[in-house]
Amino acid sequence: MTFRIGIISDTHGLLKPEAEICLAGVDHIVHGGDIGRADIIAALRRIAPVTAIRGNVDTGAWADEFPETWTVRLADRSIFVLHDLKALQIDPVALGIDIVVSGHSHVPKIETIGGVLYLNPGSAGRRRFKLPITLATLDVTREGLLPNIHDLGEV
Repeated sequence: MTFRIGIISDTHGLLKPEAEICLAGVDHIVHGGDIGRADIIAALRRIAPVTAIRGNVDTGAWADEFPETWTVRLADRSIFVLHDLKALQIDPVALGIDIVVSGHSHVPKIETIGGVLYLNPGSAGRRRFKLPITLATLDVTREGLLPNIHDLGEV
């Protein structure tokens, strides 16, 4: 059985219809920060349960409910979420973390280091510079982790 996680970051107050289409049917959503507005999380919660952390643009009382980092266990996998990977202050291998989700750079990236999957879904908000508008899905299967970056310009 496959458990599908939608991974989104850097919405900056904009949840594109293409993002909602791409996330339809996921079992859980992880937001890697720079949410932009509380109603973004409310909209995502209409699709699936949400784990979200706050990024550097998430200020004000509405953002207080979101921690700077969070470890969540989904489909028997441990996922550590933080906004800026450069601020990582833990050893994921030593702590038994399977997946590190980050955002901030707006650059989508999938990399495995020391058996830990590092996944940055890129930015799902407004286009910045010439970077693509993206999000990711992660299928957790018996065979392992199957991450995929989705270009929202192609939905």
